Amino acid sequence: MQSLRAEPRLTRAPRATTAAASAERRAAAPRNDPAPSRLSYRLERLRLTPGFHSALRVWLPVFVLGVSVALWFSSEDHRADVAAKYAQIKEQVQNRPEFMVALMQVDGASPAVDGAVRKVMPMALPVSSFKLDLEAMRAQMEQIDAVKSAELRVQSGGILRVNITERVPVVIWRSDAGMELLDDTGHRVATLLSREGRADLPLIAGQGAETHVPEAMAILSALTPVMKRVRGLVYMGERRWDVVLDRDQRILLPEKDPVVAAERAMALNGAQDLLGRDVVDVDLRNAARPTLRLTPTALAELRQKQSGQATQTKVAGQ
Repeated sequence: MQSLRAEPRLTRAPRATTAAASAERRAAAPRNDPAPSRLSYRLERLRLTPGFHSALRVWLPVFVLGVSVALWFSSEDHRADVAAKYAQIKEQVQNRPEFMVALMQVDGASPAVDGAVRKVMPMALPVSSFKLDLEAMRAQMEQIDAVKSAELRVQSGGILRVNITERVPVVIWRSDAGMELLDDTGHRVATLLSREGRADLPLIAGQGAETHVPEAMAILSALTPVMKRVRGLVYMGERRWDVVLDRDQRILLPEKDPVVAAERAMALNGAQDLLGRDVVDVDLRNAARPTLRLTPTALAELRQKQSGQATQTKVAGQ
Protein backbone atom coordinates (compact mmCIF):
# COMPACT_ATOMS: atom_id res chain seq x y z
CA MET A 1 0.00 0.00 0.00
CA GLN A 2 1.48 3.15 -1.15
CA SER A 3 2.27 5.59 1.51
CA LEU A 4 0.56 8.83 1.16
CA ARG A 5 2.92 11.87 1.17
CA ALA A 6 1.72 14.61 3.30
CA GLU A 7 1.48 18.05 1.43
CA PRO A 8 1.80 21.32 3.32
CA ARG A 9 -1.36 23.29 3.62
CA LEU A 10 -1.50 27.06 3.14
CA THR A 11 -3.03 28.81 5.94
CA ARG A 12 -4.28 32.41 5.98
CA ALA A 13 -2.92 34.68 8.61
CA PRO A 14 -5.37 36.17 10.88
CA ARG A 15 -6.91 39.48 9.76
CA ALA A 16 -5.73 41.27 12.84
CA THR A 17 -2.12 40.37 12.14
CA THR A 18 -2.31 41.71 8.57
CA ALA A 19 -3.82 45.03 9.67
CA ALA A 20 -1.09 45.54 12.21
CA ALA A 21 1.62 44.99 9.59
CA SER A 22 0.04 47.54 7.27
CA ALA A 23 -0.05 50.12 10.01
CA GLU A 24 3.62 49.52 10.73
CA ARG A 25 4.49 50.04 7.07
CA ARG A 26 2.56 53.29 6.90
CA ALA A 27 4.24 54.52 10.03
CA ALA A 28 7.70 53.73 8.63
CA ALA A 29 7.08 55.49 5.21
CA PRO A 30 7.71 59.37 5.09
CA ARG A 31 4.62 61.52 4.91
CA ASN A 32 4.14 64.15 2.08
CA ASP A 33 3.45 67.70 3.37
CA PRO A 34 0.62 69.24 1.32
CA ALA A 35 1.76 72.85 2.14
CA PRO A 36 4.02 74.56 -0.57
CA SER A 37 7.57 75.56 0.21
CA ARG A 38 8.50 79.24 0.85
CA LEU A 39 10.28 79.60 -2.50
CA SER A 40 7.41 78.11 -4.51
CA TYR A 41 4.98 80.33 -2.63
CA ARG A 42 6.92 83.50 -3.48
CA LEU A 43 7.29 82.49 -7.11
CA GLU A 44 3.58 81.86 -7.37
CA ARG A 45 2.80 85.26 -5.82
CA LEU A 46 5.20 86.94 -8.25
CA ARG A 47 3.58 85.21 -11.22
CA LEU A 48 0.18 86.50 -10.21
CA THR A 49 1.22 90.20 -9.93
CA PRO A 50 0.17 92.64 -12.78
CA GLY A 51 3.72 93.91 -13.16
CA PHE A 52 5.01 90.42 -13.87
CA HIS A 53 2.31 89.92 -16.49
CA SER A 54 3.18 93.28 -18.11
CA ALA A 55 6.88 92.42 -18.13
CA LEU A 56 6.22 89.08 -19.82
CA ARG A 57 3.76 90.44 -22.37
CA VAL A 58 5.27 93.87 -23.19
CA TRP A 59 8.71 94.62 -21.84
CA LEU A 60 10.32 91.31 -22.55
CA PRO A 61 9.35 91.38 -26.27
CA VAL A 62 10.42 95.02 -26.46
CA PHE A 63 13.77 94.19 -24.90
CA VAL A 64 14.31 91.29 -27.27
CA LEU A 65 13.34 93.45 -30.24
CA GLY A 66 15.63 96.27 -29.11
CA VAL A 67 18.57 93.96 -28.67
CA SER A 68 17.92 92.46 -32.10
CA VAL A 69 17.75 95.89 -33.75
CA ALA A 70 20.90 97.04 -31.94
CA LEU A 71 22.77 93.96 -33.06
CA TRP A 72 21.57 94.49 -36.64
CA PHE A 73 22.59 98.18 -36.66
CA SER A 74 25.97 97.36 -35.17
CA SER A 75 27.04 96.48 -38.69
CA GLU A 76 28.40 99.48 -40.60
CA ASP A 77 27.09 98.10 -43.89
CA HIS A 78 23.58 97.88 -42.52
CA ARG A 79 23.74 101.48 -41.27
CA ALA A 80 25.00 102.69 -44.63
CA ASP A 81 22.19 100.88 -46.44
CA VAL A 82 19.55 102.43 -44.20
CA ALA A 83 21.03 105.93 -44.58
CA ALA A 84 21.16 105.61 -48.37
CA LYS A 85 17.58 104.36 -48.52
CA TYR A 86 16.38 107.19 -46.27
CA ALA A 87 18.18 109.81 -48.38
CA GLN A 88 16.68 108.36 -51.54
CA ILE A 89 13.15 108.41 -50.17
CA LYS A 90 13.61 111.93 -48.79
CA GLU A 91 14.90 113.20 -52.13
CA GLN A 92 11.99 111.62 -53.97
CA VAL A 93 9.44 113.20 -51.63
CA GLN A 94 11.04 116.66 -51.69
CA ASN A 95 11.29 116.72 -55.48
CA ARG A 96 7.63 115.99 -56.04
CA PRO A 97 5.97 118.57 -58.34
CA GLU A 98 3.69 119.93 -55.62
CA PHE A 99 6.72 120.92 -53.51
CA MET A 100 8.71 122.64 -56.29
CA VAL A 101 9.11 126.46 -56.40
CA ALA A 102 9.47 127.67 -59.97
CA LEU A 103 8.74 131.43 -59.74
CA MET A 104 9.72 134.33 -57.43
CA GLN A 105 7.44 137.34 -57.26
CA VAL A 106 8.84 140.56 -55.72
CA ASP A 107 6.32 143.19 -54.55
CA GLY A 108 6.92 146.71 -53.27
CA ALA A 109 10.39 147.13 -54.76
CA SER A 110 11.71 149.55 -57.34
CA PRO A 111 13.41 148.07 -60.41
CA ALA A 112 16.89 148.57 -58.94
CA VAL A 113 15.96 146.97 -55.62
CA ASP A 114 14.09 144.19 -57.43
CA GLY A 115 17.28 143.28 -59.29
CA ALA A 116 19.35 143.39 -56.10
CA VAL A 117 16.87 141.12 -54.32
CA ARG A 118 16.96 138.57 -57.11
CA LYS A 119 20.76 138.57 -57.07
CA VAL A 120 20.90 137.46 -53.44
CA MET A 121 18.74 134.41 -54.20
CA PRO A 122 21.00 131.56 -53.01
CA MET A 123 19.97 129.05 -55.68
CA ALA A 124 18.42 128.93 -59.11
CA LEU A 125 14.76 128.10 -59.67
CA PRO A 126 13.05 125.68 -59.84
CA VAL A 127 13.99 124.30 -56.44
CA SER A 128 12.25 122.27 -53.77
CA SER A 129 10.59 124.35 -51.07
CA PHE A 130 12.23 122.09 -48.48
CA LYS A 131 15.64 123.43 -49.57
CA LEU A 132 14.67 127.10 -49.11
CA ASP A 133 15.79 128.65 -45.82
CA LEU A 134 13.33 131.54 -45.77
CA GLU A 135 14.72 133.08 -42.58
CA ALA A 136 18.28 133.14 -43.91
CA MET A 137 17.07 134.57 -47.22
CA ARG A 138 15.11 137.29 -45.40
CA ALA A 139 18.17 138.29 -43.36
CA GLN A 140 20.28 138.42 -46.51
CA MET A 141 17.76 140.60 -48.34
CA GLU A 142 17.54 143.00 -45.42
CA GLN A 143 21.29 143.55 -45.69
CA ILE A 144 20.63 145.48 -48.89
CA ASP A 145 20.87 149.17 -47.97
CA ALA A 146 17.63 150.16 -49.66
CA VAL A 147 15.60 147.35 -48.02
CA LYS A 148 14.02 148.18 -44.68
CA SER A 149 12.26 144.85 -44.22
CA ALA A 150 11.42 141.74 -46.23
CA GLU A 151 8.72 139.11 -45.86
CA LEU A 152 8.94 135.75 -47.65
CA ARG A 153 6.40 132.98 -47.99
CA VAL A 154 5.79 130.09 -50.38
CA GLN A 155 2.38 130.12 -52.01
CA SER A 156 0.50 127.39 -53.77
CA GLY A 157 1.36 126.98 -57.39
CA GLY A 158 5.11 127.01 -56.76
CA ILE A 159 5.45 130.78 -56.19
CA LEU A 160 7.90 132.38 -53.74
CA ARG A 161 6.25 135.67 -52.70
CA VAL A 162 8.65 138.40 -51.50
CA ASN A 163 7.18 141.60 -50.01
CA ILE A 164 9.77 144.37 -49.79
CA THR A 165 9.50 147.56 -47.73
CA GLU A 166 12.05 150.04 -49.02
CA ARG A 167 13.82 152.74 -47.04
CA VAL A 168 12.66 156.22 -47.99
CA PRO A 169 15.50 158.75 -48.39
CA VAL A 170 14.83 162.03 -46.63
CA VAL A 171 18.20 163.77 -46.77
CA ILE A 172 21.48 163.84 -48.69
CA TRP A 173 24.66 163.48 -46.65
CA ARG A 174 27.78 164.96 -48.23
CA SER A 175 31.12 163.66 -46.98
CA ASP A 176 34.65 163.35 -48.28
CA ALA A 177 33.67 160.02 -49.88
CA GLY A 178 30.80 161.54 -51.85
CA MET A 179 27.06 161.90 -51.41
CA GLU A 180 24.81 159.33 -49.79
CA LEU A 181 21.04 159.12 -49.47
CA LEU A 182 19.92 158.55 -45.87
CA ASP A 183 16.53 157.64 -44.41
CA ASP A 184 14.96 159.22 -41.33
CA THR A 185 17.07 157.04 -39.02
CA GLY A 186 20.37 157.89 -40.70
CA HIS A 187 20.66 154.52 -42.42
CA ARG A 188 22.28 154.53 -45.83
CA VAL A 189 19.88 154.02 -48.75
CA ALA A 190 22.05 154.49 -51.82
CA THR A 191 24.91 156.48 -53.33
CA LEU A 192 24.01 159.68 -55.13
CA LEU A 193 26.21 160.59 -58.08
CA SER A 194 24.81 164.05 -58.68
CA ARG A 195 23.01 166.58 -56.48
CA GLU A 196 20.59 167.21 -59.33
CA GLY A 197 19.50 163.58 -59.09
CA ARG A 198 17.59 164.39 -55.88
CA ALA A 199 17.26 168.14 -55.85
CA ASP A 200 14.09 167.74 -53.79
CA LEU A 201 15.98 166.54 -50.72
CA PRO A 202 17.80 168.77 -48.23
CA LEU A 203 21.55 168.51 -47.80
CA ILE A 204 23.55 167.91 -44.63
CA ALA A 205 27.32 167.86 -44.28
CA GLY A 206 30.00 167.49 -41.65
CA GLN A 207 31.58 164.61 -39.79
CA GLY A 208 29.02 162.82 -37.62
CA ALA A 209 26.03 164.44 -39.36
CA GLU A 210 24.74 161.04 -40.48
CA THR A 211 24.20 160.01 -36.86
CA HIS A 212 21.98 163.04 -36.10
CA VAL A 213 19.52 162.88 -38.99
CA PRO A 214 16.37 163.01 -36.78
CA GLU A 215 17.63 166.24 -35.16
CA ALA A 216 18.49 167.69 -38.57
CA MET A 217 15.00 166.92 -39.86
CA ALA A 218 13.46 168.63 -36.81
CA ILE A 219 15.57 171.75 -37.47
CA LEU A 220 14.57 171.78 -41.14
CA SER A 221 10.95 171.49 -40.12
CA ALA A 222 11.35 174.59 -37.92
CA LEU A 223 12.85 176.47 -40.91
CA THR A 224 9.76 175.99 -43.07
CA PRO A 225 9.18 179.76 -43.61
CA VAL A 226 12.59 180.13 -45.31
CA MET A 227 12.94 176.61 -46.62
CA LYS A 228 13.33 177.81 -50.21
CA ARG A 229 16.46 179.66 -49.16
CA VAL A 230 18.00 176.83 -47.15
CA ARG A 231 20.96 175.19 -48.88
CA GLY A 232 21.64 172.73 -46.11
CA LEU A 233 22.90 172.07 -42.61
CA VAL A 234 26.52 171.67 -41.55
CA TYR A 235 27.42 169.73 -38.42
CA MET A 236 30.18 171.76 -36.76
CA GLY A 237 32.78 170.14 -34.52
CA GLU A 238 30.60 167.03 -34.15
CA ARG A 239 28.46 168.87 -31.62
CA ARG A 240 26.17 171.54 -33.19
CA TRP A 241 24.54 172.73 -36.44
CA ASP A 242 24.91 175.70 -38.78
CA VAL A 243 22.07 176.56 -41.15
CA VAL A 244 23.44 177.59 -44.55
CA LEU A 245 21.20 179.93 -46.58
CA ASP A 246 21.58 181.51 -49.97
CA ARG A 247 23.36 184.87 -50.19
CA ASP A 248 26.07 183.24 -48.03
CA GLN A 249 24.08 183.70 -44.85
CA ARG A 250 24.33 181.40 -41.83
CA ILE A 251 22.37 180.79 -38.67
CA LEU A 252 24.63 179.46 -35.91
CA LEU A 253 22.59 177.19 -33.66
CA PRO A 254 23.57 176.18 -30.11
CA GLU A 255 24.56 172.67 -29.04
CA LYS A 256 21.52 172.37 -26.76
CA ASP A 257 17.96 172.88 -27.99
CA PRO A 258 18.85 173.73 -31.61
CA VAL A 259 15.23 173.38 -32.71
CA VAL A 260 14.10 176.02 -30.20
CA ALA A 261 16.84 178.36 -31.45
CA ALA A 262 15.77 177.80 -35.07
CA GLU A 263 12.17 178.64 -34.15
CA ARG A 264 13.41 181.81 -32.43
CA ALA A 265 15.32 182.80 -35.55
CA MET A 266 12.16 182.39 -37.61
CA ALA A 267 10.24 184.54 -35.14
CA LEU A 268 12.86 187.32 -35.39
CA ASN A 269 12.85 187.08 -39.16
CA GLY A 270 9.08 187.28 -39.28
CA ALA A 271 8.99 190.32 -37.03
CA GLN A 272 11.97 192.31 -38.38
CA ASP A 273 12.85 190.68 -41.71
CA LEU A 274 16.19 189.82 -40.16
CA LEU A 275 17.41 187.58 -42.96
CA GLY A 276 16.39 190.11 -45.59
CA ARG A 277 19.00 192.58 -44.35
CA ASP A 278 22.73 192.72 -45.04
CA VAL A 279 23.50 190.09 -42.43
CA VAL A 280 26.16 187.42 -42.80
CA ASP A 281 25.70 185.45 -39.57
CA VAL A 282 22.93 185.19 -37.00
CA ASP A 283 24.71 183.77 -33.96
CA LEU A 284 22.24 182.14 -31.55
CA ARG A 285 24.76 180.04 -29.65
CA ASN A 286 24.21 182.25 -26.61
CA ALA A 287 20.48 182.33 -26.03
CA ALA A 288 20.74 185.37 -23.76
CA ARG A 289 22.70 187.41 -26.29
CA PRO A 290 22.02 186.86 -30.01
CA THR A 291 24.72 188.36 -32.22
CA LEU A 292 24.59 189.60 -35.80
CA ARG A 293 27.55 189.89 -38.17
CA LEU A 294 26.98 192.31 -41.02
CA THR A 295 28.36 192.27 -44.52
CA PRO A 296 31.45 194.46 -45.15
CA THR A 297 29.34 196.95 -47.11
CA ALA A 298 26.70 197.21 -44.41
CA LEU A 299 29.36 197.46 -41.74
CA ALA A 300 31.09 200.33 -43.59
CA GLU A 301 27.79 202.16 -43.99
CA LEU A 302 27.01 201.63 -40.33
CA ARG A 303 30.37 202.98 -39.26
CA GLN A 304 29.96 205.94 -41.61
CA LYS A 305 26.57 206.72 -40.12
CA GLN A 306 27.90 206.36 -36.62
CA SER A 307 30.83 208.69 -37.49
CA GLY A 308 28.47 211.25 -39.00
CA GLN A 309 26.22 211.11 -35.98
CA ALA A 310 29.21 211.58 -33.69
CA THR A 311 30.36 214.63 -35.70
CA GLN A 312 26.92 216.19 -35.56
CA THR A 313 26.76 215.63 -31.86
CA LYS A 314 30.18 217.25 -31.38
CA VAL A 315 29.23 220.29 -33.45
CA ALA A 316 25.99 220.64 -31.60
CA GLY A 317 27.87 220.49 -28.32
CA GLN A 318 30.16 223.33 -29.32
